[in-house]
Amino acid sequence: MFYIQKSADLTEATEALVVGVFKQTKPFDGILADLDEQLDIRNLIKSGDIEVRNKAITKIPTLGKIDPKRIFFVGLGRPKEMTASSLKEGFGELFQYIQKCGIAEVSIALSSFETDAINEYMCAYALSEALPLSTYKFNDYKRRSNEPAKRIEKVILLTDEDNQEIENMVRTGYIYGKATNSARTLVNLPGNMLTATDLAQYARELGEKYEFEVEILEKEDMEKLGMGALLAVNKGSVEPPKMIVLKYQGKKEWKDVIGLVGKGITYDTGGYSLKPRQSMVGMKTDMGGAASVLGAMEVIGEIRPNQNVVAVIPSTDNMVSASAFKPDDVITAMSGKTIEILNTDAEGRLALADGITYAKHHGAEYLIDVATLTGGVIVALGEETTGAMTNNQKWYEKVAEASVEAQEDMWQLPIFERDKKRVRNSAMADLNNSPGREGHAIMAGAFIGEFAEETPWVHLDIAGTSVTKKSGSLGPSGATGVMVRTLAAAVERFDSETK
Repeated sequence: MFYIQKSADLTEATEALVVGVFKQTKPFDGILADLDEQLDIRNLIKSGDIEVRNKAITKIPTLGKIDPKRIFFVGLGRPKEMTASSLKEGFGELFQYIQKCGIAEVSIALSSFETDAINEYMCAYALSEALPLSTYKFNDYKRRSNEPAKRIEKVILLTDEDNQEIENMVRTGYIYGKATNSARTLVNLPGNMLTATDLAQYARELGEKYEFEVEILEKEDMEKLGMGALLAVNKGSVEPPKMIVLKYQGKKEWKDVIGLVGKGITYDTGGYSLKPRQSMVGMKTDMGGAASVLGAMEVIGEIRPNQNVVAVIPSTDNMVSASAFKPDDVITAMSGKTIEILNTDAEGRLALADGITYAKHHGAEYLIDVATLTGGVIVALGEETTGAMTNNQKWYEKVAEASVEAQEDMWQLPIFERDKKRVRNSAMADLNNSPGREGHAIMAGAFIGEFAEETPWVHLDIAGTSVTKKSGSLGPSGATGVMVRTLAAAVERFDSETK
């Protein structure tokens, strides 16, 4: 899809040439100077026929004056105000527009997007990640015409920089974008088409493709291991639960193992603590954490970092039946800790409890769990910021750095000793699974922390960020695939200094 060529002059025929244009008064140079000489670009900008505001896209036909048939100008605003994030969104707007125009091939002048802070290599990464993200579409179940969909098939990068390094950046960006889309598709699937069994099969195929070690625990295996927390959630279901494990060994020795644990609740009714009708719609997305982990493992499989990773996904649905678990029940998790059930709709933390214990069983020395866990995190942080909690500030800072690199916003919430006391406050058991509405997101994190214990651990609550109601520069409404890139970047960035 991506091809690299030396910067060309305007005598090379192409369907579309893409050029970045800033809001500035200094003289044009490079390809913009050539275009100005042939097409009087500066006056077109002054007249407003070419817009330079951030993310504005302008298409200009060349009418045979130069060999490229048309020019797409990407408005970039003021050079000092452009960020890697705004650049990626600008490329997203560009690719969405080009695809609507039905153009299959495009050439991009990388140097025209450079600033003092953002070089051509960063531009190459931004556009290669933006292309799959911005043009993603879930193949839904509506009847379609036989007319083939129009797709961008060839992107030529015009640059005088080192070809190999540009190629590396493009490959990495595209891998991250495609893996995010894989997670989006999993989350968008209806619950009847993505059961725990289906999720396990997807993981098995991923393992075969990337030569991961794969382990799928069946219900009988979980019973032998005493995974009473996950099994309790599954009690009301006719679908069997699965504990899904993928292991990637990038070092000779199985040490410094990073455990990625994703909540895989494929549909959540709330159980006997039944959700209201309007709150139940959309609960097919309650396995967003599992999708994020699987997306991250796709990146890891492609990039093959020199790290050790174990991915663990506890998966089931949470249904109502005569056999379903109930408020006031007491269950025993794999760790041996007993839990008083006060809310069957606080089921994700129960599944994660056994998932985290099993990740530690597989040697995880650093943990990140990711889950669509609480409405409380949406109240606290809105729908564009992931909530984070930790028991180890140094490990959290490493994950936070990865989130900045991935441009996925997150914010740390505290866990104080009094919060731990609230989840330990039960007359019947070691823990209770829902101490109340106050600080709900923190209570969920504090509960999971009881199973992480002393292992460095970061909890990511993506209840607000895993889906979006509106389309944007980097994709349509629906699943976002959030945290795929942060998890993968955290693995790539890991080093012994993390200790």
